[in-house]
Amino acid sequence: MSKQGEFYTLVRSRRKTLSMRVGSEGVVVYAPLRLPLCEIERFAEQHRQWAERKLAERTPEPAFADGERIEVLGRERTIQAARTASLSDDSLLLPAEGRREALISLLKKLTRERMTRLVAALAQQYGFRYSSIRVGSARGRWGSYSAKGNLSFTFRSAFLPESLAKYLAVHELCHSKHFDHSAAFWRDVEHILPDYMARRRALRRYTWAMGWL
Repeated sequence: MSKQGEFYTLVRSRRKTLSMRVGSEGVVVYAPLRLPLCEIERFAEQHRQWAERKLAERTPEPAFADGERIEVLGRERTIQAARTASLSDDSLLLPAEGRREALISLLKKLTRERMTRLVAALAQQYGFRYSSIRVGSARGRWGSYSAKGNLSFTFRSAFLPESLAKYLAVHELCHSKHFDHSAAFWRDVEHILPDYMARRRALRRYTWAMGWL
């Protein structure tokens, strides 16, 4: 069974029921203090499609017109017309026709290149094992790890800066040792990224990317 990457922020309090909210801070699940994590994750999965739909409704898609500014690989670029889609230091070059499709194709390529580099370096340094890296179009989750060792990332992660892309890689690789979000899992994440909490908080600022394309 595939273990999906975390796509929500969990807030525990002295409440009696589970609830989910989609707002400017992203997807938030509110849960009782002592409720087992497995029940919370089951609830979140049951309401994932609803959350993804709400995310898409909240974020207006840009026109991707010449002159618009868009953040790619953590840097703002100006969209300019070109024969084929590519990235330069300050520009995102896109063809006049089929612009949306060309952009998605480019983002998938950029995501695969970056995540392949990050995952390979982390696996070598910390002894992680994995089978393959896949790039998909998932909304509502940045990445996932399957029981067969396949790492998957949404092409929307190309909108993230390098530090947050590294957090995604670490998060999913740690699932190769812990197929849950247990205390042991988070200890392994923290061992590699002592500031992982700050990175998780920063990741919420990019919730808008889930509503695009």
